[in-house]
Amino acid sequence: MSVSQITPTLFLSGADAALNQALVNRKGITLIINVTLSHSCPIYPGVECVRVPVSDLPHARLGDHFDRVAARIHGNRCGGTLVHCAVGLSRSPALVMAYLMKHKGRTLRQAHGQVQESRPAIRLNAGFWEQLLDYERRLYGKNTVKVAAPLEPIMPAKRPVGALRYGCERVGRAPIKYYSEW
Repeated sequence: MSVSQITPTLFLSGADAALNQALVNRKGITLIINVTLSHSCPIYPGVECVRVPVSDLPHARLGDHFDRVAARIHGNRCGGTLVHCAVGLSRSPALVMAYLMKHKGRTLRQAHGQVQESRPAIRLNAGFWEQLLDYERRLYGKNTVKVAAPLEPIMPAKRPVGALRYGCERVGRAPIKYYSEW
């Protein structure tokens, strides 16, 4: 269970850390952003959980949530925020990078560097990179990152329902709701 501290009040992890109440309390986390399809939000006193149900596939529209998630992180003035996906390598780092660009004035290059310094194993899928590049262009009118090779086509994957991604999420299964969801 690895929690990476990105700023004094912003943390990034996989789902396992969010399920550890002692860790959540120790870090002073009062807001959890859950970016998974199948992991439920934990219910802890004094901790709000917001669910952003997006799959980790290149065609998934994570960028539709950049502004709302960034605003929610920025608006959490009463404690720390934990952003997590299944394993903390693609969806949650992308949302954290969008927040850093929107509210901390970072370029995409700087945001990626800051997140990667705290969590070296991050590996965003090609679709999320495209969406972050578009977001940076909207925010700053230019891109600071160049794509070295063409990104894979952003097409819906042909995967049977129940196929596993990272060995833990079932695509196509409806989650149980105990939380707020966008």
